[in-house]
Formats: sequence, structure tokens, C-alpha cells
Amino acid sequence: MDSFKAMPLNATPADVESLPVRRPPLHSFPTPLVTLSESAVQNNLDTMSAWCESAGVGLAPHGKTTMNRELWERQLAAGAWGITVATPWQLSVAVGWGIPRIMLANALVQPDALRYVALVAQPTSEVLVWADSERAVEIMHTVLGELTADHARLGVLIDVGGAGGRTGVRTRDEALAVARAVAASPSLRLTGVAGYEGVLAHGGDAAALGTVRDYLRRLLDVHDAIEAAGLYPQGSPVILSAGGSAYFDVVSEVLAPRRDLAGANGRVVDVLLRSGAYITHDDGFYQSITPLGRVGGGAFRSAIHGWATVVSRPEPGLAIVDAGKRDFPYDEGLPIPQAIRRFGSETTVPFAGASVTRMSDQHSFVSVPPGATIEIGDVLRFGLSHPCTTFDKWRALAVVDDVDSDRPCVIGLAETAFG
Repeated sequence: MDSFKAMPLNATPADVESLPVRRPPLHSFPTPLVTLSESAVQNNLDTMSAWCESAGVGLAPHGKTTMNRELWERQLAAGAWGITVATPWQLSVAVGWGIPRIMLANALVQPDALRYVALVAQPTSEVLVWADSERAVEIMHTVLGELTADHARLGVLIDVGGAGGRTGVRTRDEALAVARAVAASPSLRLTGVAGYEGVLAHGGDAAALGTVRDYLRRLLDVHDAIEAAGLYPQGSPVILSAGGSAYFDVVSEVLAPRRDLAGANGRVVDVLLRSGAYITHDDGFYQSITPLGRVGGGAFRSAIHGWATVVSRPEPGLAIVDAGKRDFPYDEGLPIPQAIRRFGSETTVPFAGASVTRMSDQHSFVSVPPGATIEIGDVLRFGLSHPCTTFDKWRALAVVDDVDSDRPCVIGLAETAFG
């Protein structure tokens, strides 16, 4: 079973299929390893669903976090409107998995990808894309207009950005110009306004939250200007969308009052968060900035953890483990030693005071506090920071029943599709 580095070295396809029944102990799996804790995933699904219902917003979670079919389907079953993706490849995966509603949170200006959406994706899925320029609209209009087959009009949301941010129009006048171009195309349908606030701030202090709040008010201003100009199709529902996993509380605060699923104010308006990292949470960046830490409403639990074996003690106070940048994320903080499983033991116990100081491709350097006992052959459990760059390193993650139990058992594999 050499295609899955998460499985024991002599595993067969039958061994993989029987994991839910056999429930082998985690200590029988090799390192390096990343695990996904089922109990934490279910907690996070339930918590986010309840939070969105209470806040009065919908959810189109970003699928790029996990690129896992079962997790996407569980998000939909928990009430998600659809799945958000970032690239044409991810969109094709969503189509192949039968996702009924897909938001591409990006401009779609590749001709072949546009043809795919029109002729392959849209007959089975509702697809929405973003645009922040008249040039992007011109490309979509031209490519789709050249198709001889009948196809549904492609839904387009106006992408609103901010100074120093990523994509998105920077002014209301630019937004109106793009909206007019969309409204004028017989191949396109103006569907709403969207944007991403996470790139404009990177903390939970008052100044960062104020920056996000101001941006969202400008997004609403663009929506109101489009409505006032009569550019939305008559009687057509509209979507307002923002919200990564760091500021969905502020997004809900500003946008939720505009949600009107009954159309009582003349038009059906939905508000969709696109938070994706909540489903696994983490022990780093998202733990430090999660909105639930600011406003309450339950608590997410980290579902992703790394496991690595001590392979060298070359100096006092230093342990080298067999997992590095190829295995664990490092872009939003280094892994955090949390627990240890002694050589020959089946149980995991807390291990405090150690830290990862640096990482190479296949090894990490662990600083060990004075007096701590750690030997070659011991296995460390690490908290990880940033789910998105955890999943993309693994074609499959070992799913455990509960990572916080003394003796976790492996109950399945979560396969990924990153192309």
C-alpha cells in the first residue's frame, strides 16, 4: 500500500477497507504521520452549524482546506449552501463529486475552463464565479458567446477588495463599471457581491477588527449602489459573501442584517460565510484568532495532529524527529510538542516545555527542557498550525476516534484530492 504514507508499510487494500471494523491502535502506524480526530470534526461541524443558525447567516465552506469528499458531504449535510473552491481544478473535483452548488472565489478567465463550466459543470451544478474587472467580463462574454450549444447564464459576483489586499475592485465606481458589463452580457447573470477580508488584517485586536468592519461596510455600499442602479436582474435572488475562518463574527455582525430569505424587502438576499478551516481548527493561528474566542457560541477543537519519532539525541537539550516540512505545516507557525508515547508503550501522556526551533525537509529540531526524559524511539504528538497546508501534504490522513484518548484507534483514512 505504498501509495498512502499514512498506512503501515505492509498494508494491503483489504487492510484499508477494514479499518472501521478492525480499529487498529494508532501506535501500530509508522511515523511521520498526521491524524484527523473524528470526535473533534463532529464537534466542529455541530458548533459551526449552530453558530450560523444563531447568527442568521448561511455557509458555503471553502473546500480547499481539506479537498476531501466525505468532509464536504458532511458539511453539506450539516446545512451548508454549497462548497467554495479556488481554482478550476478544484471546481472540476467538486463537479465530479456531485456538489450541487459551487462558488469559485476567483476570476474565471481561462477559455477552456469557461467552456468546461458551461458545457460540463452547469448542467449538473449551479456555478458562481467572481469578477473584478471589465476585462474579465469581456473574456467570459466572448468565450461563452462563441458556444453553439445552449448553456445557462453564468452567475457572477462582483469581487470587492481593499487597499493592499488581494483581488477585488478598489472603488465603488470600478465596481459599478464591472457590474454594468456583467448585466449587459446575455451569457452572464449578476448574482451579488463578494470579497475576502482575511488578507486585510491578521490579528484579533480592536484595530484589526475595525479594519475588517470598515471593509465590509464598503462591500455593502457596492451592493447598494448596484441595486440603486437597477443592475441586478429583476426578481433574481442576490448573494452577499465574505468571511474566512478568522473574522466570521464581524462578517455576520455587518452583513447578517441584510439577509432576507423571504424577500420581504423586495428581493431575496442570502448572506454566505466561506469559512473552511473551522472543520479541523488547529493549535496555532486559528486557535489564537477564532471568533468563538471573542464572542463565544461554543468551542472548536483541533482535529489535526502530527506524530513523529525521535531518531537522534545528538546534543543535550536537542531531539531530532523524523518529520519535517514535507509532513507538517510551518507557514503559520511551527509544530507544537504536546504529548509523548514512550518506546514500547501504547499510551500517550502530556509532554510540556519542549518546542520546535526549526525544520528541514524530513526532520524537525525539538528543544527539550532540562530534566525532561525523552529517548530515541519515543514518539511525540504535535499540535499543528494551519489546516490548509497540512492536508495538502498528505494523500490520506489516518482518522482516529479521539486523539485525546490515552489509546487512540484508527477508524479510517481521509483521502485528499489536490491534483
